[in-house]
Amino acid sequence: MPQYRRLPAATAPIFFTLCLSERGSTLLLDGLDLLREAVRHVKGYRPFHVHAFVVLPDHLHAVLGFPPEDPNYSQRWGSIKARFSRDARRAGLVPPWPVADAEAQRRLFRKGEAGLWQKRFWEHQCRDEADLQRHIRYCWANPVKHGLVARPVDWDASSIHRDIRAGLVAPEWSDTLMEGDYGEAA
Repeated sequence: MPQYRRLPAATAPIFFTLCLSERGSTLLLDGLDLLREAVRHVKGYRPFHVHAFVVLPDHLHAVLGFPPEDPNYSQRWGSIKARFSRDARRAGLVPPWPVADAEAQRRLFRKGEAGLWQKRFWEHQCRDEADLQRHIRYCWANPVKHGLVARPVDWDASSIHRDIRAGLVAPEWSDTLMEGDYGEAA
């Protein structure tokens, strides 16, 4: 059995990559409102700070900060994934479970998997302010990297719009992506 190493309690922001099990799917964009609601819901009872967030068709990136008294990000992501999976099925965005798999459905749903997401996710604890800013910029520029838009501001499912409204970044911001491992090969 593989040994997965989890970071100690997070005091610095953490960059995440989460992927759907079916690469090439458009489910995250098709269910973008459901995903946003799942994040809002979990954030309501297990607070966290969103430094950056971008949703692409089959994966997402986020830079999140957690309160020192409740740094459990795995439970938060599990809850977000489970709620999105349940709501996507209810909305008809994915096929319903076959009746013969009712017990498997309950077991997977309790575990927060439901077959839509890869079981694991990529995480990277930001080491310092420069590392944090590099990962935030990576989120903003990721739709350009994938050839989905010409400019980061052209992608609607990105926190860059919130940051432009707050005056934290210029609307015409554009940057070349830094080399590094951001978990997209998952």
